[in-house]
Amino acid sequence: MKADKARITRMIRTARGQLDGVLRMIEEDQYCVDISRQILAANAILRKTNTEILRAHLQGCVQDAFCCEDESEKQKKLDEMVSLLEAMSK
Repeated sequence: MKADKARITRMIRTARGQLDGVLRMIEEDQYCVDISRQILAANAILRKTNTEILRAHLQGCVQDAFCCEDESEKQKKLDEMVSLLEAMSK
């Protein structure tokens, strides 16, 4: 992985903490809207983390593939990105 591992790890731990908080809120039968807000916050940090990882992938792995002569490697990287974009739009 080309992304800043310390930053990504910190972000994932934050999301995990938020999800642990959601579980506690559910167990404590807290207000639905408050639970939903916490879920949205966890989703936001995960989306941001994914963006950071993909940015690093584009600037590292994909850029490296386009600097080499191997056309199949270039196509592979493009196909990976298209597949991810399709998954993100579902």
